[in-house]
Amino acid sequence: MLKKSIQILKEFTSSSTTTRCDVHMKLNHSFNNWVRNIRTTSYSVPREKVECVVIGAGVVGIAVARELALKGKDVIVIESASTFGTGTSSRNSEVIHAGIYYPYGSFKALFCVKGRDMLYKYCSKHDIPHKQTGKLIVATRPSEIPKLNDILNHGIQNGVDGLKMMDGVDAMKMEPELQCVKAILSPLSGIVDSHSLMLSLVGEAENHRTTFTYNSTVIGGHLEGNEICLHISETKSLKEWNETSNLQPELVLIPKLVVNSAGLSALALAKRFTGLQNRVIPPAYYARGCYFTLSNTKTTPFRRLIYPIPEVGGLGVHVTLDLNGQVKFGPDVQWIDGVDDIESFQNKFDYSVHANRAEKFYPEIRKYYPNLKDGSLEPGYSGIRPKLSGPYQSPVDFVIQGEDIHGVHGLINLFGIESPGLTSSLAIADFISTKYLG
Repeated sequence: MLKKSIQILKEFTSSSTTTRCDVHMKLNHSFNNWVRNIRTTSYSVPREKVECVVIGAGVVGIAVARELALKGKDVIVIESASTFGTGTSSRNSEVIHAGIYYPYGSFKALFCVKGRDMLYKYCSKHDIPHKQTGKLIVATRPSEIPKLNDILNHGIQNGVDGLKMMDGVDAMKMEPELQCVKAILSPLSGIVDSHSLMLSLVGEAENHRTTFTYNSTVIGGHLEGNEICLHISETKSLKEWNETSNLQPELVLIPKLVVNSAGLSALALAKRFTGLQNRVIPPAYYARGCYFTLSNTKTTPFRRLIYPIPEVGGLGVHVTLDLNGQVKFGPDVQWIDGVDDIESFQNKFDYSVHANRAEKFYPEIRKYYPNLKDGSLEPGYSGIRPKLSGPYQSPVDFVIQGEDIHGVHGLINLFGIESPGLTSSLAIADFISTKYLG
């Protein structure tokens, strides 16, 4: 069965674009059948050398796979879920950030500014639904004005064009339902249909010799000389797994290059790479963010995104619009304690949104939207931020680790890829392919 799977993979890399979809389906069917059957045999675990493996089919992983494929590499994307983008990539505000908030020279600042321009161009070229709505960052009381000035200076230093400080009167003329004393206008901010974006990136990647294998999980790895060996198992076989039991791989892949873009489980997975020193793996923190949608209104109260002054752990409960005109408020910040590696590794987070959380949303929203009516907020959805800093700690930049940091040849770890990860995705992919492929 393994030989048949590898033969299908070879068939995929040499087939025309009109037949690759069928070949891709055959490969996934063949692989999954093989994994199911291998546990009943007495054969040793099969091993196969491959060129590039990307772990995780979130928007960043997909973008990286596409970029590697465009550089002529054969790529396999291994995703534990049944399809792409089921984690953080589909549980965010879908905002295209301008690059205002982040410290000068940081990865977040550099990738957000570059990625924003790349994203707008990509969406226009590939007919991805998006809209450059613009955004107002608002101070609702005089004591917040110094912080608003700091935000403006950050944005200017980061090279964000078009930023403008406005008096509250002028901002409220633009948005009559708004209440504020001063505001920053960011004309480059916008929104995007993240699913359509990921679908397009997946299609491009597949058309350039990338194979996506779903329902398959990288459970760890080890080093053999100068090579990293990835341990892979079917996702469903992990349901009863705990750290006290001995987890055996069902397939070993030996790639020349592996990108750990596993999102919420990237840190937990790195801990399971034998030979990778724990000192290079930062501590993990998790923050849940809930969204509520606006109901009982005939007209949309805002035409632009509205952001308050940032809070600890996030950008505050802000107004987000989707491409259908639906108004969303969120996310808030709820720190999650006691998350073990198993929970993050298997994405066993609680994504439910309880209606009573709206009680905390109303007073926050009414600071800038005083006409918000009682009973007009309905539970929407939630997401988890894969953070590298905890409550009341200074925010931590994206972490991109290569051999120069951890000493493992061919391994790239992506840690803490939270907001603005969606906006930065194409820029992160370009950085990785340029730095590590030359």
